[in-house]
Amino acid sequence: MAVGDTYRAVHARSLGDPEGFWAEQAATIDWSRRWDKVLDGANAPFYRWFAGAELNACHNALDRHVQRGRGEQAALIYDSPVTSRKKGYTYRELRDQVAKLAGAIAAQGVRKGDRVIIYMPMIPEAVVAMLACARLGAVHSVVFGGFAANELATRIDDCAPKLVLTASCGIEPGRVVKYKPLLDQAIELAQHKIPRCIVFQRWQAPASMVKDRDLDWNEAVAAAQPHGCVPVKATDPLYILYTSGTTGQPKGVVRDTGGYCVALDWSMRYLYGVKPGEVWWCASDVGWVVGHSYIVYGPLILGATTVLYEGKPVGTPDAGAFWRVISEHKAVALFTAPTAFRAIKKEDPEGKLLKSYDLSQFRTLFLAGERGDPPTIAWAQKLLGVPIVDHWWQTETGWAICGNFVGLEPMPVKPGSCSVPAPGWHLDVLDEQGQPMKRGEVGALAGKLPLPPGTFPTLWNADERFRQSYLAEFPGYYKTGDAGFIDDDGYVSVMTRVDDVINVAGHRLSTGQIEEVLGAHDDVAECAVIGVADELKGQVPFGFLVLKAGVDRPHQDTVREVIQMVRDRIGPVAFFKTAIVVPRLPKTRSGKILRGTMQKIADGQPWKMPATIDDPAAIDEITGGLKVAGYAAKT
Repeated sequence: MAVGDTYRAVHARSLGDPEGFWAEQAATIDWSRRWDKVLDGANAPFYRWFAGAELNACHNALDRHVQRGRGEQAALIYDSPVTSRKKGYTYRELRDQVAKLAGAIAAQGVRKGDRVIIYMPMIPEAVVAMLACARLGAVHSVVFGGFAANELATRIDDCAPKLVLTASCGIEPGRVVKYKPLLDQAIELAQHKIPRCIVFQRWQAPASMVKDRDLDWNEAVAAAQPHGCVPVKATDPLYILYTSGTTGQPKGVVRDTGGYCVALDWSMRYLYGVKPGEVWWCASDVGWVVGHSYIVYGPLILGATTVLYEGKPVGTPDAGAFWRVISEHKAVALFTAPTAFRAIKKEDPEGKLLKSYDLSQFRTLFLAGERGDPPTIAWAQKLLGVPIVDHWWQTETGWAICGNFVGLEPMPVKPGSCSVPAPGWHLDVLDEQGQPMKRGEVGALAGKLPLPPGTFPTLWNADERFRQSYLAEFPGYYKTGDAGFIDDDGYVSVMTRVDDVINVAGHRLSTGQIEEVLGAHDDVAECAVIGVADELKGQVPFGFLVLKAGVDRPHQDTVREVIQMVRDRIGPVAFFKTAIVVPRLPKTRSGKILRGTMQKIADGQPWKMPATIDDPAAIDEITGGLKVAGYAAKT
């Protein structure tokens, strides 16, 4: 057999016989009632997987492993360099804690189908909270701890929760972020009134309590009876996860229970190549979809050990932090964002800190969240000597759209490509009229309906918005909002968001294509390119460069050289003539670069500080640099 034949056979079967294929994959999940129909298309385009079936996600993540002899295996390892604390939990210990918290939540009148907001830092109690809601059949909605009060209030009003689970504070390097005042303010702002909050007090900043509304977490749990798992329909929501909407109104992505459990178990085995009992680390946050899928539900449904890390890639204490965690806990694989590796590369370009750690058991590095730029992937490959897999997915999809399925059959890695489509995904590149484009041409990436299990069936209380946002532009397809191309081998390259394709004098250029050239310069740790308004050409590209630690040559030399590199590699058509060096790029807490905000600042358009921004000071630095360059006229 040729390389890729196993993958191609699996992928072809998933498209040719989706019901047969996914029924087979569902055999690894415990169901309390079997499905009537694997794929229900009666209300297309609102497809439903495993219609009529019943199960419980918490049972699949915890109880069944205890029942089958894995009770003393480590389920969760908490590693917190910001508090100098580490703690392990076996499957039995985690199940017992979850059952008790579920009892405390049920004592507040929360029942199957009710919503609960979780507003917490990266501590074990956040994982316990998610699983306790799942145990009851309550629908959780995790909102980043520290998220702005008005953003939290919009989410409260949209999902109308019966309860909020929170912690008094989060710990960031060098500072404590008090969550409770933000929550109190959000409750004040919200139209929907919350009857009860359960507050986990952290000693670094204990919170004041509101009489008759707030309960102490430890006291509530101590007084509770353990609660069993409540079966729900496979098509019932497990959670709502809000993603920013273009209208300013957040979109509540709904995740069903049955299809999600099946997809996560399959992906842990065949995309990530992890076996039950192995240690897996996803360096994300439970506030993001990645944290839901691959810190909490995916590894626990598989029966692996998951690492929960309360820290950063650099500064807690240094750029060797990731190597320490991998070495100490013997993780076989890591999933993180490319921005984390760019930060490590910036601080320790030679990788000297790696020499202190034993990574002999480490097999694969997975990157997602932003495009894995080839220079960073090449740097990581040289340093680690293991496959570096860039894969592509979104909040809406819940798991990978494309990847290199190392547990099924490792295939060649092509730098800059997220490899090949996952089972159930039929991808096309479409032009502005919705017509398929030729191989190698950049256009809108879209997935043919129905989408595979685990992807979102709709938006919370917004079926029509779901249809208009994702399905209306290309009938019969899901619009991903990303632009890219598919090559002759079927490999997919995601170049940029559709909004980031810039039009320079009629030539459509991908900002990702230009970033790839900039990132190849030896001085550059990371970069971003935006399109800025130009009277003559419509738009022209503008580059931002963050340099590696230790670069002490004049900035203008680096800028001049990258401009020449773009001219040499892409050509004069790119009209790339301006770049500035900045200390850092403004990003969301998941590591996505805020290109849209940067573009508005450059063009002098009105903009507001994004709620998800990691460090607002980075915006000031960008604005200052743009002003010096003659942009950002209106602020």
